[in-house]
Amino acid sequence: MAPSSVLRPRHSYSRGEFADHFKPLKSQAYNDIARGATSHYGLRSISWSPLGNFIATGSADKTLRVWNPEKNLVRNSTELKGHSAAIEKVAFNPVKEAELASISNDGVVKIWDVRTKTCVNEVKGLGDANALAWAPDGTSILAGNRSGELFHLSPARSTVVSTHKQSIGTTQMAFCWSGEKIFLPARDGRIRILSYPELEPVLHLNHATGPGESTEFTLKGHTAACLTVELSPTGKYLATGGADSIVALFDTKDWLCQRTITRLSGPVRSISFTWDGSYVVGGCEDSSGLEVVHTETGEYIHTFKTAGPCEAVAWAPTKYCLAYSDLGILRVIGLEAERAERK
Repeated sequence: MAPSSVLRPRHSYSRGEFADHFKPLKSQAYNDIARGATSHYGLRSISWSPLGNFIATGSADKTLRVWNPEKNLVRNSTELKGHSAAIEKVAFNPVKEAELASISNDGVVKIWDVRTKTCVNEVKGLGDANALAWAPDGTSILAGNRSGELFHLSPARSTVVSTHKQSIGTTQMAFCWSGEKIFLPARDGRIRILSYPELEPVLHLNHATGPGESTEFTLKGHTAACLTVELSPTGKYLATGGADSIVALFDTKDWLCQRTITRLSGPVRSISFTWDGSYVVGGCEDSSGLEVVHTETGEYIHTFKTAGPCEAVAWAPTKYCLAYSDLGILRVIGLEAERAERK
């Protein structure tokens, strides 16, 4: 279905090189032309496989599809059928190229083998589920629902390993690269830092608190609900996106907000870093266009023009290629240059 990846020495683009590289490029649409854009209506989540051989997309119309990035026609893709409700999140196992997890808002997590096109395991009864993340070693999954429940799952078990109840619901989550901590954005604008798999607060305040007040240290970077969180590949920055249209960048040494990205318009639903951590982009549900920002300086580097809002964004794990949703379909930019470099 997909070509084998050839790992080559990778070049990080400077700020000037980045804009020059992408300026002449055009995005490529991945869509079922016969059925129209509505065949993939409401694309909510995008995930690249670890080596970049596959792109998985999950949509509000229950469509779960795995694409070959090199071939944009639908006949070269695979539709994985089985979900009976809107798909909220898809995520490839970070250490297995062909293992994919998906979660739908009827409380079902499914584990797929994308090569055989089969569902190899499922876990039911997770409530109004909306969040999912693999542990970095690929041996477990953390899922969550809008009621604040967190579920520790094994990809090989059809029952929940353990359940943890939060007082506030979460919308997405991200692991640290050691797998020992999980970052949880909350609807009150905070970001919790919990141990994994115990799911207990890692940091505490070093000053006195009043009676009944929590001593848990949380990150505060938003005036409205925090909706998404992403750790940079270098582990240096944690990016958070909120309903206040802001992306905040925290350093992971002192947990201070180093800079904020404010040119976005509308709730920030997804965030993605380039493979080298040099650039970051946020996906909003209300505004068109994607603004790329230099992580270290906060400088706006380049704008990808789009026809409509782009709720889901995902940089490829090994190259400067960006996948994003636009008017209900998947688009990818940067593959043209990658092909030219391979020749």
